[in-house]
Amino acid sequence: MPETLKETTAGQLPEATAAPAPAAKVGKPRSLWSDAWHDLRRSPLFVVSAVLIVFLLTMAVFPGLFTGADPRYADLAHHYLQKPKWGNFFQEDWFGYDIQGRSIYARVVYGARASITVAVVVTALVTILGTVVGMLAGYFGGWIDTLLSRVTDIFFGVPFILGAMVVLTSFAERHIWVVILALAFLGWTSIARVARGSVLTIKQADYVMAAKALGASTTRILLRHILPNAIAPVIVVATIALGGYISAEATLSFLGIGLAEPTVSWGVDISSGQEQLRNAAFVLIIPSVMVSITVLAFIMLGDAVRNALDPKLR
Repeated sequence: MPETLKETTAGQLPEATAAPAPAAKVGKPRSLWSDAWHDLRRSPLFVVSAVLIVFLLTMAVFPGLFTGADPRYADLAHHYLQKPKWGNFFQEDWFGYDIQGRSIYARVVYGARASITVAVVVTALVTILGTVVGMLAGYFGGWIDTLLSRVTDIFFGVPFILGAMVVLTSFAERHIWVVILALAFLGWTSIARVARGSVLTIKQADYVMAAKALGASTTRILLRHILPNAIAPVIVVATIALGGYISAEATLSFLGIGLAEPTVSWGVDISSGQEQLRNAAFVLIIPSVMVSITVLAFIMLGDAVRNALDPKLR
């Protein structure tokens, strides 16, 4: 009798041994981005910053949802430096009125559009320019790397705020696009350095060497193999830098060489509020707090993204 069958008495069927348990399913391996998203969703830092940023972006895109007041309407006869009424939530007089009798709450809401627009567009421009320069310098090397690196060093040696002041003072009118181009003209160097360093490491990888051996074009190698694997540190730097550009716009407007009236922005309101710091400090403090909250939200988001994308920090 086979060993797999047990001995039985008369009239009984042989009993087979138990079947082996099915093998456990092996989970599908996650990519870097799916793994990072998995960690981000469980990060309190990311959740808090994301909620704040979504709220600020909604306020910038749809200010009418938060107030029906006109941020440029002035009433000196009745609202000159009228103090805030903290109990009137989301009302025109919630944060009081400025020196021209304009609703500070309405200007805070509408001011988010200019400040955040400057920061987002500048970040997009410097990310594109810096990534292109860094990828070309890191991939080709030689005289191209030397030339682009020296140009980057020249721009990097110019103090950011001082350089922006020099550029902006050369324009008679400083509307929002002039400020954006001035900041983007000087702000791409950090991302270029990060992109170059990342490409120098990735271009030695086996999959890049294999693509070259198979005859893939330079454009295909850069866009399909190097860029997706080199973009993670660039995204981290760009996210953190976005908050810095909001501060830069507010600083330039405060100094009187950035955005100016009739543009509604937090920096413009901070500049006009400094004159009444002793008599009505709330005119200066409220837009300053909004700038601080926005900058903090984007810095927190950048830290969360860095923790999720950098395996050494897990």
